[in-house]
Amino acid sequence: MDTGAVAELAALAKIVSRQRAELDRLRESVATSAVVERAKGALMATTGCSPDAAHEALLHRAEAGNRTLLEECWLTLGALTPTASAAGVPVTEPPARAVARKPAAPPGTAEVAEILGRLGKALLHVGSPQELAGTLLDHLASRVDADAVLLYRRLPGDGLELVGHAGLDTTLAAQWHQVPPLKGIAPLEVLKAGDPLWLEHFTEDREAFQLIDEPPGRWLTRAWLPVSTDLVLGVLRRPAAAFGRADRELLQSVARLCAGRLGALDAPAEPAASGLAQAVQPVLDALPGATVLLTPLRTAAGEVEDYRIEAATPGAVDILGRTGRELIGSHILESYPSVAGESLWQGYLKTLGGGEPYEGEPFVYEEIVAGVTVTATYSVRAARLGDGLLVTWLRHDTEERQEQRLAELQRLGNLGWANWNLVTRQVNWSSQVYTILGRDPGRGAVPLDLLPDLVLPEDAHALARAVSELARTGRSFDVPFRIRTGNAVRHLRAVAEAVSAADGTVVEVHGFVQDLTAQRSAELALVDSERAILVQRGVLDAERALAARLQHALLPLPSNPVRLHGLRVEVAYLPAQAGVHVGGDWFSAIELPDEAALFVVGDVAGHGVDAVATMAQLRFTAKGMVSTGSSLTGALARLNFLLLHSRDAQSTATLVLARYDPAERRLAWAQAGHPPPLLVRGGRAYRLDRPAGMLLGASAEPVYESAEFQLEPGDRLLLYTDGLVERPGEDIEAGLDRLAAAALAAGPASLDALLAAMLAGERRDDVCVLDIRVPAEGEE
Repeated sequence: MDTGAVAELAALAKIVSRQRAELDRLRESVATSAVVERAKGALMATTGCSPDAAHEALLHRAEAGNRTLLEECWLTLGALTPTASAAGVPVTEPPARAVARKPAAPPGTAEVAEILGRLGKALLHVGSPQELAGTLLDHLASRVDADAVLLYRRLPGDGLELVGHAGLDTTLAAQWHQVPPLKGIAPLEVLKAGDPLWLEHFTEDREAFQLIDEPPGRWLTRAWLPVSTDLVLGVLRRPAAAFGRADRELLQSVARLCAGRLGALDAPAEPAASGLAQAVQPVLDALPGATVLLTPLRTAAGEVEDYRIEAATPGAVDILGRTGRELIGSHILESYPSVAGESLWQGYLKTLGGGEPYEGEPFVYEEIVAGVTVTATYSVRAARLGDGLLVTWLRHDTEERQEQRLAELQRLGNLGWANWNLVTRQVNWSSQVYTILGRDPGRGAVPLDLLPDLVLPEDAHALARAVSELARTGRSFDVPFRIRTGNAVRHLRAVAEAVSAADGTVVEVHGFVQDLTAQRSAELALVDSERAILVQRGVLDAERALAARLQHALLPLPSNPVRLHGLRVEVAYLPAQAGVHVGGDWFSAIELPDEAALFVVGDVAGHGVDAVATMAQLRFTAKGMVSTGSSLTGALARLNFLLLHSRDAQSTATLVLARYDPAERRLAWAQAGHPPPLLVRGGRAYRLDRPAGMLLGASAEPVYESAEFQLEPGDRLLLYTDGLVERPGEDIEAGLDRLAAAALAAGPASLDALLAAMLAGERRDDVCVLDIRVPAEGEE
């Protein structure tokens, strides 16, 4: 690995370390804010000072006593003796510290302040985590029955190290000094979750966690509380009783207090502003441009590991958007980590080592800000000043990129900006305006009052009136107009607003011109399409109306069941979509000259006038042929010939013919590709076996056969079209089984009940049904 890569990895590792320290600092700040506010309130109540004065007093006390602000706040809360409650009722002195007792009474608010105040004073003399653990045990033993205190620090790789303990013997502490990242380690779980863990059920806890317990059963309850992102506090107790609410609040406050003290022990001192920075900053305040003073941060070996910004000009702006004094105090590698090991970094080192001023070539720097990649081009120059570096930079692409983005915006929006100065008569147009207006840039821009001369005469008046009103009153306008360029007409839009002087006189106008030709063309095409749709809809409505009238005239539906040679016959016809499509389903139920009855149900493929015409042709032809003596199979053969040689030779149809002899109650029937009739008899439903027969219009040499059977009193026979049994995505056999089940379930009920059960879902085809019943004995 080369030297530059090693330096970059080392720099990134230090950045991670600093960011983790910053996270600890922020966590500590959040945890201590409530305590600081309470201490400020206490000072305000006792001294009558303002909130700002109370805060300054706490800071002064902490600095004078060499304490942290949090420690001073706890000392203040512990030292104050409340004189009255908020309601004005006298408050007694907090009880004196009791002798160790078990179980301990839960501490009240005043007593918590006393405990934390005493602990805060004791922590002033603590110089290590080991001493801190002993101090905590001394103060918590009598209050929460603490028997041992432990402090663990997280290691790289999520292992743990015991950095402080009290109440553990040396052997046990040595056994638990290093803890690997295993499952079931309570302090490690607390560091990962960031929340306290209260283990109060020893038997269950022993199954879930690996407990520090020697001899077994010594500590029946224990608490683990996060101190920072890398430190955790453990309190082990002998009693089996759960931690009370007051005990928990006290321990959490103690953990926050420990965070402040441990942070003071471990945190390196922030470097104070150097005398050079104090001298340079007033000079930089008066300078333009972007300039900063960098102070090197060195390792113990004297190597530069980072730079800190000590002073900055007001006009200094970095890629993150921070300006001037906002930059002071930030570190280079923390803010711009990708410069580690680059030529800029090496140039800084050479200049700092006594070399000539560094002036590098322009380079591109890339940063991700709020999830968006930001790219900028910089030129940087560095010169040594005392023990630091004076660095200036120039961002090349700010104006260029703004102009480029504006040009892209105009191109994508098909618009261009324009500006008219009415005082100097100066006019400025963007190049896109010339393109939109079809005007040669060599001819120059047009004054505002002459702009209507460019548009079509029929639109010029509206634009001239808007321009005049704008120049006179300052009223903005948004006016559409058209221009002619060559043989084409463009649809444009002009938007403008005025800039007025103090007396209200319009002195300048700025706005934009937009080409809406594509949008307008689409709108006109849409209007034409809608007009064509309306015309087509009218034609379809007329065709539907004609088909409906034809169907009603050719296929009248009886409103009530009819009697036909002793049979009760009920008819139903349901179109798939009322008023939208008229189909070719049909029926016949008539008396024949020889005292027999003819029943027919058919289905012509398709919808509309053609289907209705074919239906009428088949219906009347079938009735005529059977009435004049043709057999059922002969009638089917002739109907097939008729369809094959009709005007629309592509038409097909299915059909079932049934002839009923009332004297013998015998029904003869034949079919052409039609669903089988359903016979309901004696509490069972039967699908009749279909005799041979191909659908009409499909073959020039079809074979049709007939079958017959005898009807009995109480029988029910259903002739129907396929729309009754077909459903999208369902096999026809399933539909036939549903019909049989529905017929049995309906019993002697009317045909409407059967249709309601069968047609509950989606329906795509017409339905026609003949319901033929033989009255039972004793029925009429």
